Amino acid sequence: MTYDIMMKKKFVNKKEAKQLISKLGDEFAVIKNPGYIHPEYELYPLAEKIRKTNKLVAAVMDMDGTTTTTEVLCIHSLEFMIRKFSGRMDKTIWQGLTEKDYPHIIGNSTTKHVEYLISTYSKSFKKNEIIKSFLFAAVWTIFFGKDQQRKDEVLLNLKSFGCHNLIDDPFIRKFKNINALVDEDKEQISEYLFNKYKNYFNTFGFSDYVRLGIDVYYQRYHEILERIRLGESRFIAEELFSDANKHLIEAMPGIAVFLPMIKGMITEYQELFFDYLIKSYENKTGKTLSNKKIESARKYFYSLCNHFQKLPMKTAIVTSSIFYEADIVLREVFKVIYSELNHLLPDSDFKRNLIEKFSDYNFYYDAVVTASDSSEIRLKPHRDLYSIALYKLNIPKNDFDKVIGFEDSESGTIAIRAAGIGLCAAVPFTQTSGHNFKAASYICKGGIPEVILKHNLFL
Repeated sequence: MTYDIMMKKKFVNKKEAKQLISKLGDEFAVIKNPGYIHPEYELYPLAEKIRKTNKLVAAVMDMDGTTTTTEVLCIHSLEFMIRKFSGRMDKTIWQGLTEKDYPHIIGNSTTKHVEYLISTYSKSFKKNEIIKSFLFAAVWTIFFGKDQQRKDEVLLNLKSFGCHNLIDDPFIRKFKNINALVDEDKEQISEYLFNKYKNYFNTFGFSDYVRLGIDVYYQRYHEILERIRLGESRFIAEELFSDANKHLIEAMPGIAVFLPMIKGMITEYQELFFDYLIKSYENKTGKTLSNKKIESARKYFYSLCNHFQKLPMKTAIVTSSIFYEADIVLREVFKVIYSELNHLLPDSDFKRNLIEKFSDYNFYYDAVVTASDSSEIRLKPHRDLYSIALYKLNIPKNDFDKVIGFEDSESGTIAIRAAGIGLCAAVPFTQTSGHNFKAASYICKGGIPEVILKHNLFL
């Protein structure tokens, strides 16, 4: 049977399916679905790898770990979930997640991250601690959370155990109008909920562990983000990392130069941007470029700035975070970029015009794609988020080879290639340095600065 005839059929047998698949490409990714999804796995044809291109029309970039430093907060929140489930809040009892965990908890969907952690650490779990931590997370999310989708999902979980009426409990509702819960409030609520509703929870299956774990993870992460939004970053940094001066959300090295460059915004003071980029590269890698390499890189950098003034790129930020999370993170990181540019440049009309464009991330990006645009079961390494980005950017399929994708994780690089983008640069950071980046066209351990200084953006 010919290919054209088979393409007109809605159903094919195994032999015909093999013929159709063989037409899609020479390299495929095996994507495992969450345990509650059929089928067990899916096969994705990957776009042919591209190493060089003559023209770039768009860039699609991951958020956490590629554009921003927020991945550490996600890791903390996942670790917090394990600590709550096992009752091991003291670091002297359990040191926490280690490097062997990182490849499994960065870059995938929250469901996949939690599934791995449940499978790995469930022997240490205590049923009473699980119940207590989930009930508190549920109440906090419904009363204090800002994302309606999260509230709805938590309510569904409460209904599945038959205890959704707790949200009308007079004792609990008296806390609803408190601006922020102190530790004493949290303990009081947790103990009350556990003692009154513990009998609703009889047995747990693996999927129950996962659903409850997701709720505890999100509660912790959203609590941190909300405090950051309210200007309490220093208090959180001291609380979590014993360092009040630690910046919880920053731009990754080179981002403050890369973003204005690809939009053709660097029309003046190119030497200042270049020197800043060199310092970013040296800080990222611990290496010093020779004078010869610096001068060569300078020439190409100036050339890139001039190139993008004539041909600015469309740009999309892509993240597996839901919109509520992404909005807070991007607002914070653009404050940092604004500050960096303000500090870098002398007072001038050019500076004022440039930093105005970084006063709000909505002024910069042509598309913002979050998990809220898709579904938890279709996040990276599935192609959906990047396919949505290409659609929002209005990039025709015959121009996919003129798009560059940036990711810091294995799952992200697979998602980029699966969406039809052949030019994919992996820019790993500390926690993802051990990932398998076979799907990437390039692995740039020096991050975005290396992409510009050593590879001339692959042009």
